[in-house]
Amino acid sequence: MTHAIETIDQLEALFGQAGEASLKKEVPYLHPSYQALIAASPFAVLATTGPGGLDASPRGDPPGFVAVQDEKTLLLPERRGNNRIDSLRNIVADPRVALLFLIPGVGETLRVNGTARITVAPELLARFAVDGKPPQCVIEIRVETVYFQCARAIQRSQLWAPLPVDARREVPTAGAILSALTDAAFDGAAYDRELPARQRATLY
Repeated sequence: MTHAIETIDQLEALFGQAGEASLKKEVPYLHPSYQALIAASPFAVLATTGPGGLDASPRGDPPGFVAVQDEKTLLLPERRGNNRIDSLRNIVADPRVALLFLIPGVGETLRVNGTARITVAPELLARFAVDGKPPQCVIEIRVETVYFQCARAIQRSQLWAPLPVDARREVPTAGAILSALTDAAFDGAAYDRELPARQRATLY
């Protein structure tokens, strides 16, 4: 006997029917209420898929950094990073994307599914410039479905609750992780010392 759920029928029998509200909230366009959530969000997770597999990558800027072009189109500026460009490689190979928007202090999140393309149109790069520095490119997302996610996950995780004073000490630093992964061949302490200044200098 196996305890694995292997069919849709088994899965639906386990969970039962979806509630009416959970079905009504999904629409194929950016309703004004959903546009308001996007305008208030300073952080999103971008999910993509490609030949190398799946990728989920954080994106952040001041609230409203993802612009609503119209009720079927979002514009996401691609800022400076580590040049791995995993998400962008995936979009070139497979345009399907998903976005999860979070708003500090708000339990509901917003989910957007659609397809994307990468553009370097001069007017868009200029539109999203910060301190005279344009993004590397802009991801144009064609919206297919949009719906909000209820607050239970945020409530269970207490994501927006104040952090304990010693929370940072319980988490390894970026330098410590690099040192551990390379058997101390990487100077983690130096990396940690230099990281704040490097991040400030390369934020845009």
